[in-house]
Order: sequence, then C-alpha cells, then structure tokens
Amino acid sequence: MLVMDEIKPFRIDIPQTDLDDLYDRLRRTRWAAQLPGGWSRGVPVAYLRELAAYWADGFDWRAQETRLNAFPQFTTVIDGQTIHYLHVRSPEPGALPLIMTHSWPNTVAEFLDVIGPLTDPRGHGLDPSVAFHVVAPSLPGFGFSPFPEPADQRPWSIERVARTWAELMSRLGYERYGAQGNDAGALVTPQLAVLAAEHVVGSLITAGLGIPTGKPGELDGASAEELAELEVMAGRMSGGSGYGPYLAARPQTLAYGFADSPVMQLAYLVERFKEFDGWDEPEAEHIARDLVLTNASLYWFTGTGGSSSWTYYDGAAGLPIEQTVVPSGVTHGGPSVLRRIAERGNDLAYWGQAQSPSHMVAMAAPEPLVNGIREFFGTRR
Repeated sequence: MLVMDEIKPFRIDIPQTDLDDLYDRLRRTRWAAQLPGGWSRGVPVAYLRELAAYWADGFDWRAQETRLNAFPQFTTVIDGQTIHYLHVRSPEPGALPLIMTHSWPNTVAEFLDVIGPLTDPRGHGLDPSVAFHVVAPSLPGFGFSPFPEPADQRPWSIERVARTWAELMSRLGYERYGAQGNDAGALVTPQLAVLAAEHVVGSLITAGLGIPTGKPGELDGASAEELAELEVMAGRMSGGSGYGPYLAARPQTLAYGFADSPVMQLAYLVERFKEFDGWDEPEAEHIARDLVLTNASLYWFTGTGGSSSWTYYDGAAGLPIEQTVVPSGVTHGGPSVLRRIAERGNDLAYWGQAQSPSHMVAMAAPEPLVNGIREFFGTRR
C-alpha cells in the first residue's frame, strides 16, 4: 500500500548506458553554420563546440555524481508530485533549519559550494554559533522531481510550490525555520513566508525586491547616479532573446530539442546564463565549467528541460511578492532607491550589498552569499 507521507532515501546513480548515449550524441552532433553577428545571434558555434567536446571527453560526471551523493538525499510525494531534496543536518547544537530554493534554469547543484559552510561552519573556519540544517528541494518538474506521466494538469503556481515546501518542512518535523532563494527561488521564498508565517522566521532572497514597476512617485528622490544604475539594470532585463513569451506559449515545441539533443539543451542553458548576466563580456565564464556541465547533465539525464519551464507557461514568472508578515532580507540589494521602494511593502530587515559576477550567485560567488545568509539569520535564531 502506498504511504503518501513516506520518505525514501535517494542516491544518484546514472546508468552507464545513459552516459554512453550522451557521449555518442555529443560526438555525432550535426553542427549548424555560424551566422554573422557572434553572440548577438545566439551562442557561437566555436564556443559551443569546445564546451560540448569537453562534456564528451574531459568532464567527469562520476566525480560530480559522487560530490552530489556526499549530501544525504531523499524523495517524498506531496500533492501527487515526487519531490527530491537534499537534507543536510548540522553537527552544531541549536542549528536553524533553512529551506533553500534554487534558480531557473538550474538544479540543486547550485548549492554545492554553500551547503558545507552553512551546515558545518566550524569545519570551514566560521563561527559555529550560526549554523543551519539545510533542506534543498528540486523544484517540481526539475531534476529528480520529474512530472508524473501523464502530467498533472493543474498549474504549478508559485503558491502551490510554497504549499508543497511548507508540507515538506512539516513532514521533516521542522516547526521553525528560515527560507532563502534566488531567481525562481526568490519567488517561492516570500510566498512560503506568507503561507507559513507561524513557522518561517525570515525570508531572504538574493534580489528582486524594489524593482520599479512604473507606479507614480516610485523614483521620487532618486539621484542621477541611482537613475543611471537603474537604466543599466533595465537594459539587462529587457529585450534579449524573447525566451519568456515563447516558453509561455509553446514550451512543448522546445521540449523535443531538449529531450533529443544534449547540445540543444546545453546551448539553451548557456544562453540563459549569459543573457541574465548581461552581454558586456559574453566570453567570460563566471561559473566553473564543471558546474555548468553538472547542471546540464542533470537536465539531460532526467529529461526535464521542457517541464522545468512551467514558471513561464503556468504564468508563475515575475517579481517576488511584497509581504509584511515575516521579516525580509535581500543579499544583493543594489541601488539605495530599490531599498526605499522595497521598504514600502515589506518588513525589510536586511539590505546587503554582496556582489556577484553572475545571476547564479551561489555558483559564481558562494562566499558572499554564505555571509549574507549568516548575517540575516544570525539574529533570528
């Protein structure tokens, strides 16, 4: 008999036949001709060929699999959906439970470099009085949380994910915990705070609060320097490839390419990372190649390239909600004008000025993120 609240240990063990198939497909790629315009037309052929060649002949998946399996992993079924998650308990007494929600298009591999310092600060030369039991779930439709077949026809709203996270933390026996997230995770985190306000001690996101929406008076008092910073930020957030509207309208069409061609999946992920970070230095690699390819491999092996786009086709993409029921914090705050806007709709308790060369901050700049998490939650234990 199926026990709906059952928790099962999980270990990543990709069959060798799947690895062999990946390498064969990579080596047999039918490469497109290079169009004029370089990065302005998409990921250049030469760049992608080099990266794909390394994926096939240099990248060590088994080493990354071992690294991921060093963290205890589990699955459980909530609201009809299998949820995979890392659950790493701290050896420190009084550690605060912390649920961390990853980005799109990303996976729990995003947290490989931050879990250790958060759960075992003593072992990483940090003050052991601030420690965490980390719970890092794979979002529904991502990685080892694949959609069932046939897929559930109910939309995966951010609120539905937040309710799932609240149930997960309850199932794990955590009555008091913090919540942190980036990108898609930054949407889930404040929503979880609203739905489980009696349990969440603080909502910390990397960015997204205070983004101007065009309301009258929003930018009153902004200096010329602040307005210039906002203009640069707006330039990065607008235009681009137009992937959002396409995913909202025709995700199934792209899913065929993601499922059949690892190079298509890789190109799409690389383009998203580059586009999010701005095109000023398109050749720059702010995230280690092995981490980029670990992420791509997880999408490929689990076949979740298409299903991970639900934030767009289910209308869940956007900005984090404002809420005042739980204290909020932002690690990568940006211009002061954003803080002033954010303060109007949030109980803003922390506005960090951490820096990252990439939108995927946990992968590109883990240390400042760890510091921000420790600063914010260190006073909310």
